[in-house]
Amino acid sequence: MSTRPAFDPALVTRLRAALAPERVLDDPAECIAYGYDNSKRVALPQAVAFAQSHDDVAAVVQLCNEFASPLVVRGRGTNTTGATVPVAGGVVLSLERMNRILRVSPGDRLLECEAGALNGDVQQAAAPHGLFWAPDPTSLGYSTVGGNLGCCAGGPRAVKYGTARDNVLGLRAVTGAGTSIKTGCTTTKGVVGYDLTRLLVGSEGTLAIITEATLKLLPKPQGTKTLRACYADVKSAAAAVARVMNQPETPSALEFMDGDAVQLAEAYRPTGIPKGVGALLLIEVDGNEESIDIALRAVTAALQGAGLVELRAAANADEVDALWACRKALSPSLRRIAPKKVNEDVVVPVTRIPDLVEGLAALSAKHGIRIVNFGHAGNGNMHTNLLVDPEDPAQMDAVHACLAEVFRLVLDLEGTLSGEHGVGIEKRDYVGWEIAGDTLDVMRALKHTLDPNAILNPGKALPGI
Repeated sequence: MSTRPAFDPALVTRLRAALAPERVLDDPAECIAYGYDNSKRVALPQAVAFAQSHDDVAAVVQLCNEFASPLVVRGRGTNTTGATVPVAGGVVLSLERMNRILRVSPGDRLLECEAGALNGDVQQAAAPHGLFWAPDPTSLGYSTVGGNLGCCAGGPRAVKYGTARDNVLGLRAVTGAGTSIKTGCTTTKGVVGYDLTRLLVGSEGTLAIITEATLKLLPKPQGTKTLRACYADVKSAAAAVARVMNQPETPSALEFMDGDAVQLAEAYRPTGIPKGVGALLLIEVDGNEESIDIALRAVTAALQGAGLVELRAAANADEVDALWACRKALSPSLRRIAPKKVNEDVVVPVTRIPDLVEGLAALSAKHGIRIVNFGHAGNGNMHTNLLVDPEDPAQMDAVHACLAEVFRLVLDLEGTLSGEHGVGIEKRDYVGWEIAGDTLDVMRALKHTLDPNAILNPGKALPGI
């Protein structure tokens, strides 16, 4: 973890002169609210600044360079990896007031907004034009576009429509050196220059601070159909996932729950799942009136196969809610049985899902840690939950050892350590397991080019920066 450099109080005076006195906080009682995120980690910043424009951001970055102060950009703090916790102190720059929708161009299927705009507000602005933005994280009602881009958020419909990186056309940003840049373009095709847009998306505020984004919008489907498929075991469910993904009609959601997750959810709220189910898939297909039934028939056929216990389709909104009830009951059921859950979003090839779940069961038995799995099966993105009691030192020691073996297992299965949550602090020390040293050196060189004084979000994303 980064050590805290000395903080010069004169920086607060300069920040107040550059922004406005009321837009800079330095009272610890006021700053602490900007010292934590959904990872539950906490670190107190020495100051919090509120930007209202791109030029404000540039001014803050330039001042932090002048004073060699760490600078952490923040949206609404919904991330789970500690990516916005100011572990090195310094200044937290909040973009929550930069929340304007700047332009909607339905004919070009794009929307321009400031980084502090909420995902939900983007959806509301696009909806009257029959459009939507693809990323749909659970936190879409209160997470910002900048935060979604910073960690490359996805969600259930990423299986069909892609993640944040696939749905952004261009950015406006300020590098760690204080240079204003504009990346990408307003068209879906463009190969002029290096692709700095994709470089910044997922970089967790370590290279530059995104201030505005040009988002690619998609036509909103006219309808959605929902299915729930129950299987005797994980292997049968994974085989069904592979069949579904290998036919032309891609579902808009393809969610997975292992047998333990199903049992916990059913114990919390009975939803009619047959007894003895070893895995469950929740599937949605979408489209217009002419195409949706074709897609439904194709996906239904692919779901048929060895191990299928029950296949149900929803005929109306109430039945849709009933089919999703088991999945929605899972999170509260996990909170009831364990005061702390370590939620990892690892990814493996779809065909390796059975190997992953089998390996996780072995690690659960070895370390005495209950592990429950659910996630976005269509792209192999598994949310692996290690359930522990933080008041039990033996369990906390065991969970760290278990987590390291979970990551080794994922990499042995040709997977990756994060699909949509990002790296932050939580996975930083494991990045070298996945990325070779020479490649990491190239990444560190990019960091030095864009952030020569290493002020942006120190101690995050990559080891040794």
